[in-house]
Amino acid sequence: MKKLIIFLMMILPLGAFAQDVKIAFVKTQEVIMAMPEVSAMEKTMTELNEKYKTELKQMQEEYQKKYSDFVAQQDSLTENIKLRRMQEIQDIQERINNFVQVAEQDVQKKQQELFTPIQQKVQATIKAVGDEKGYMYIIDPSVLLYIGTSGVDATPLVKSKLGLK
Repeated sequence: MKKLIIFLMMILPLGAFAQDVKIAFVKTQEVIMAMPEVSAMEKTMTELNEKYKTELKQMQEEYQKKYSDFVAQQDSLTENIKLRRMQEIQDIQERINNFVQVAEQDVQKKQQELFTPIQQKVQATIKAVGDEKGYMYIIDPSVLLYIGTSGVDATPLVKSKLGLK
């Protein structure tokens, strides 16, 4: 009898806590894709990529020209000049490789720089909606295996708070 009373005393508080938990979900990817900042970010990233592609194309054309000139003239060149031209071609190839690495890093850095404020804005808005509606948890359904019929979709609330359709 004593064990039953202790057991009930332990379980009762758990039942009270379980009823207070309000959980909602937000499709963050849907919210982010609806934001005008994302299209502006994509435009900036496209322009940056085009600039790097243009520069890379020029460098590759320079390499091709030097290489084809070298191949066409190599039999008539002295050994000293041949070695110098081979070194020039190798230097151009190294510059191209370095350029590609630096360009990739710059693009990633720029993308992160542009995406971070968008991400922070969405997180702040989700927090505001959670505070307003009294949700204990707001989760992203992309990682859930099941959402019951009583699950609350807070995506429209977040979108309206951001002024999106």
